[in-house]
Amino acid sequence: MQSLHKNMDDKPRAVRHRLPALILMMLLVAALTACSSSSTAKSDNTKQQGGWASSGTTELTVSAAASLTDSLQEIQKMYQQKFPNVQLTFNFAASGTLQKQIEQGAPADLFLSAGSKQMQALVQQKLIDPDHQTNLLTNQLVLIVPKGSTNIPDSIQDLQKPSVKRLAIGTPESVPAGMYAQQSLQAAKLWDTLQSRIVQTKDVKQVLSYVETGNADAGFVYKTDALESDGVQIAFTADPNSHDSIVYPAGVLAGTTHREEAAQFYAYLQTDEAQAVFEKYGFSRAASGS
Repeated sequence: MQSLHKNMDDKPRAVRHRLPALILMMLLVAALTACSSSSTAKSDNTKQQGGWASSGTTELTVSAAASLTDSLQEIQKMYQQKFPNVQLTFNFAASGTLQKQIEQGAPADLFLSAGSKQMQALVQQKLIDPDHQTNLLTNQLVLIVPKGSTNIPDSIQDLQKPSVKRLAIGTPESVPAGMYAQQSLQAAKLWDTLQSRIVQTKDVKQVLSYVETGNADAGFVYKTDALESDGVQIAFTADPNSHDSIVYPAGVLAGTTHREEAAQFYAYLQTDEAQAVFEKYGFSRAASGS
């Protein structure tokens, strides 16, 4: 009996010895779980706010007019040396195409248009931040012909000559350069006359390609496009009074999830350093405050 009582007393004592260790282990597990949950929540919150990615890099998507391709690609290299934590991704196309993409919800942080019409349409829909929108650059409309051409038009009226069988222009409804070309031809009363010769393209780069390859005898492009190509030459510059002013507005999207980084790149595009690159490719700085 004495032995039996002793065994019964020993069991509670053993349990009492193990109890603190068990409680300590449970508290440790609870603490680790709380830390893990806090870390996950913090990570998720950062992603939701469009903050730095786990790699420490923010990606900015810039929808830009096709005629800005070469100048922006050069600026991209310069910018990412200064700001290695910002990755610039460009979506180049006709300004009207980009406008529609943005209206339909395509992701973008900045929009650089080759025409005011497309930018203003987005401003009116409150898709562009009104505090971060400005006219960035200006350009000129020129007629180009294949390099080495002998029958070079001296004026817009010469486009009626038999040597110009195919005249390439961007589709006026979506390509600002095409709209300016249409306005110039209408001012010269040639739009209807030349309809059978006009070939409309998806963007100004395609006009350049058509003339370079001889698929068009002439085409209207920006001066900047003509200067970039070794396969064409400028025949003449369109009368600036025959079409709307050629301006390139830039704006930050109202819905960007990278507001600080987008505003930073927007400001950089207006610096002397960036403007020097644009001028190298034939653009001019837009008048201050325009």
